[in-house]
Amino acid sequence: MKRSPITFPYIAAILLAFFSPVSAEEHSEHDVVIYGGTCAAVIAGVQAKKMGKSVVIVSPDTILGGLSSGGLGWTDTGNKAVIGGLSRDFYHRIWKEYQKPETWKWEKPEEYGNTGQGTEAMDGKNRTMWVFEPSVAQKVFEDYVAEFDLTVHRDEWLDRQDGVEVKDGRIVSITTLSGKTFSGKMFLDTTYEGDLIAASGVDYHFGREANADYDENWNGVQTGVDHHKHHFQVLDKPVDPYIVPGDPSSGVLERISTDPPGEYGAGDHRVQAYCFRMCLTNHPENRIPFSEPDGYDPEQYELLIRIFEAGWGMDTFNKFDVIPNHKTDTNNHGPFSFDNIGYNYEYPEASYEKRRAIIEEHETYQKGLLYFIATDPRVPSDVQEEMNNWGLPMDEFEENGNWSHQLYIREARRMIGDFVMTENELRKMKPTPDSVGMGSYAIDSHNTQRHIDENGHVQNEGDIGVSTRGPYEIAYGSLVPKREQCTNLFAPVCVSSTHIAFGSIRMEPVFMILGQSAATAAVMAIDGGLDVQDVPYEELKARLLEDGQVLHFDGPIAGGKGKPVSDFEGIIVDDEDAKLEGPWKISSTNGPFVGFGYNHDNNIAKGKSIATFEAIIENAGTYEVNYAYPKNGNRASNLKVTVSHAGGETEVVVNQKETPAKDPFHTLGSFEFQAGAVATVTVTNAGTDGYTVIDAVQWLPVE
Repeated sequence: MKRSPITFPYIAAILLAFFSPVSAEEHSEHDVVIYGGTCAAVIAGVQAKKMGKSVVIVSPDTILGGLSSGGLGWTDTGNKAVIGGLSRDFYHRIWKEYQKPETWKWEKPEEYGNTGQGTEAMDGKNRTMWVFEPSVAQKVFEDYVAEFDLTVHRDEWLDRQDGVEVKDGRIVSITTLSGKTFSGKMFLDTTYEGDLIAASGVDYHFGREANADYDENWNGVQTGVDHHKHHFQVLDKPVDPYIVPGDPSSGVLERISTDPPGEYGAGDHRVQAYCFRMCLTNHPENRIPFSEPDGYDPEQYELLIRIFEAGWGMDTFNKFDVIPNHKTDTNNHGPFSFDNIGYNYEYPEASYEKRRAIIEEHETYQKGLLYFIATDPRVPSDVQEEMNNWGLPMDEFEENGNWSHQLYIREARRMIGDFVMTENELRKMKPTPDSVGMGSYAIDSHNTQRHIDENGHVQNEGDIGVSTRGPYEIAYGSLVPKREQCTNLFAPVCVSSTHIAFGSIRMEPVFMILGQSAATAAVMAIDGGLDVQDVPYEELKARLLEDGQVLHFDGPIAGGKGKPVSDFEGIIVDDEDAKLEGPWKISSTNGPFVGFGYNHDNNIAKGKSIATFEAIIENAGTYEVNYAYPKNGNRASNLKVTVSHAGGETEVVVNQKETPAKDPFHTLGSFEFQAGAVATVTVTNAGTDGYTVIDAVQWLPVE
């Protein structure tokens, strides 16, 4: 959703809607009507136009591209091999822009190098680039518009009350607040909010479903689950929530909820936190220092001072991800950061006016946080000194005061369509029918609430990071409504999915993939005189493959860094099956490893992260016990691993900086086990001098 610095155009649009007659010029007809201005809108428009149809993009945004041009330049890609079609073409065009000397205004290409996402950040082999400046992305989207002669109506807001005409289960037309009407044969809702879905009478959901609704584990409220693969606890020391520490009667600090957090696994109304993906720079010639925003209130950030006192410091800058020309894509990181936790619950259903107020509150919060860190005398000096090296870039978002035009709407409404994607399809527990594209990013939800736990300490809740166990397919049925509700509508952004499944699907490359697939199906439905639910899948599949979409993946696990459990002898317990306590984070950066990845402790919360690998020994005898990990120079050299066996317990110190002798396995020793015994290997990050990594444990019979 676009943020406008003034409200007059919006008020004028409302007045026009009520008092202006609709002229012939204000009513147009097209084959495909796309509502929204996100990356999916542009890509869908390009695909429909390439297939010979008339297209109109009706966009509430004046700047096209959504988050892709709004600051999210550090692309959440997952496995790049499954990003095909026009989505890959977008990143190819980004690469082409960075082949131009004039694009490198503030640094030389060789100075930037592959900084950002390792060796894959600038992918010369496939001529793609995955990290970029907002202004470059904006140019690429406008180039699409010009090259394909796309008709775009900007700053046009759907009349959500009376602006959708439906006859016999089909949308006939949509009308905006300015009084313009757009008729079409097929409609696409490409908004982050799902406004056209809702106004059309199609079922949708927002908030979190209960785990029981779709037989999931990670969807509902996630309180009291330190044994799960969570990492919302990020400090060694507890933090007191009260104005006078230890005194509940003194009141609670700002930005902490006093509401009960809810029962584990239950559904609720809460929505994962939003933020602006800020583009910052530390280049003096291009930097605007942080200034005090209107409405600044330092009391909003008192909790941050407590967090600094608990040991959080330079970690503040861990998600200042570097993009070209000495700029960043700055994301949330840590217990109190740029995510505005708990201040977006009303957003999905809110009126335009209320949404605008929520967006402005988020902007004030983030600008105030930057100013607070840069100026408040209680902030640690090293943190404050570093923050004052940064500022807003003069050459980004010039039309919006150098601030992003797009709030990161991580999720809002999600259609309940012909097929609902769940974590079970993403993790390959259940098959996915009729693939129209693929995702691969980890299942990722940001926090949904900040509450007071049973011990009287501050706690964030809702942050999830769960592996999808490799790329997964996305069903055609998740793009279309139920037949009885609408037969000519697609939703390539607010896909039919649960909260936790959407946590992975919601990545910008995937939205472009699904935008192309939806537009392809829309054209086929027009040509065949079909309802969207009746598009023949085999024909759709053939056209998608012809256009470069990737619908299935048989490639190596994690790019060849992972090996299936079945490749190893003996008894194998992977980290996915270990019992975890405390904060752990999934990764697949380094290899080799067992399965789809490994977990690490993020080198924080020493003594809090514990992993227990447990196996049943069926046959008595001597077993060699081996511990798998991918080595790296930042690993712990003094990791303590405890093996339980028939003779008791043995503690072994493992140096994870060194390559395991039986890569990826390091031998802990040979031990006797009784038949039917429960054998355990326990790992703790207590006292470690680097990252603690857990991958798998092997019990191998000794001849």
